[in-house]
Amino acid sequence: MSGEESLPRERQAGLRGIILTRQAARRAKCTSKCLVNIPIPPPAQAVVPPAPSSPVPHWLMHLGVAGLFIVAAFDSSVIPVTLPGSTDLLLLWLVSRNGDPWLLAASAVAGSLLGGYTTWHVGRRGGEAALRLYVPKKMLGRIVVWVERHPILAIFLPAMLPPPIPLAPFVLASGALGVPRRRFLLVYGSARTLRYSLVAWLGVVYGRSVARLWSGTIRHWTAPLLWVFVVMMVGGIAFGIVKIQGLRNAKAVETRAIAAAAARFR
Repeated sequence: MSGEESLPRERQAGLRGIILTRQAARRAKCTSKCLVNIPIPPPAQAVVPPAPSSPVPHWLMHLGVAGLFIVAAFDSSVIPVTLPGSTDLLLLWLVSRNGDPWLLAASAVAGSLLGGYTTWHVGRRGGEAALRLYVPKKMLGRIVVWVERHPILAIFLPAMLPPPIPLAPFVLASGALGVPRRRFLLVYGSARTLRYSLVAWLGVVYGRSVARLWSGTIRHWTAPLLWVFVVMMVGGIAFGIVKIQGLRNAKAVETRAIAAAAARFR
């Protein structure tokens, strides 16, 4: 008889159980190691479509310094292309969008100087006819008195203070009433530098709040605001052309009247 057959049946059963237990343990250990080595894919994430963004902020950002210069020039001219205070709002928004505050403030000052000097020159050439054409009658008398008595303050305060203080009538009157060009540019440039430097500082300090306000509420109105701006630009250019033509006609009539009066005295 073999050795296995010579053992009692109970002992043989016990040995087989031990062998089977060890084999099962080995298999379980191998299975756990294999499962550890198997890479587990990350849970699927829901794909969220990007929110539709308006083209206006990108359009303004692409314009940047040049766009601010143009808006500032029109904002200080006699052509009502932009809303009062448009330069301040655009400067504040661009600085809050991580723009260079020094460069943007300088661009706003330079554009405003160009527009202000153009308005002063229109008043200088047009004289009283330009004042009657561009300045409302109810404001004309008080503005003329202010410029004659306080020529420096009449330029500095409107250029420094925000709307609704009017700017163009005082600039026109300063040109029509003979304020020297150098004095005008010095006073006007100083006031604009202080104003736009303050606006740029506000954009640096409160930039995050401005950007949060824009992204939360105002961004949804950018497309209508853009169309309003375009309509106002077209209307302002047409208004400016009509006013300039009217000023030329008034100057021509005044020249003819002077020539006729001179001919009578001959």
